[in-house]
Amino acid sequence: MSQAPTDIKFRKQSQQLELSYASGEQFALNSEFLRVHSPSAEVRGHGAGQETLQTGKLKVQITELIPVGNYALQLVFSDGHDSGIYSWTYLRELCEQQDTLWKDYLQKLDDNKASRDPDEQVVKFFN
Repeated sequence: MSQAPTDIKFRKQSQQLELSYASGEQFALNSEFLRVHSPSAEVRGHGAGQETLQTGKLKVQITELIPVGNYALQLVFSDGHDSGIYSWTYLRELCEQQDTLWKDYLQKLDDNKASRDPDEQVVKFFN
């Protein structure tokens, strides 16, 4: 089964990347989700345990989508990040695991006393 979407639309105002597949399935991934789950080494590191938690990405926007051959998209973000190459397989994984990945991300932010909002700092005085 091909992992390539049959249709890709980017909704600039809502910052949603919409992917449709031959199976009839449709998914929408927002810019913040895509940014914090970038496949780049800057985010994922070079191996397990080397990931860098992305904070303050609530307002990040996708500024450009660049096709990479017939196998991927390169996304350029308003914070300057542009090194992630999102293969069709990786995008499909993000679509299928979006709920779990998002919950895990929010938990990691909480565990690290970090925030999605670039203008906010989380301070916890009591457990």
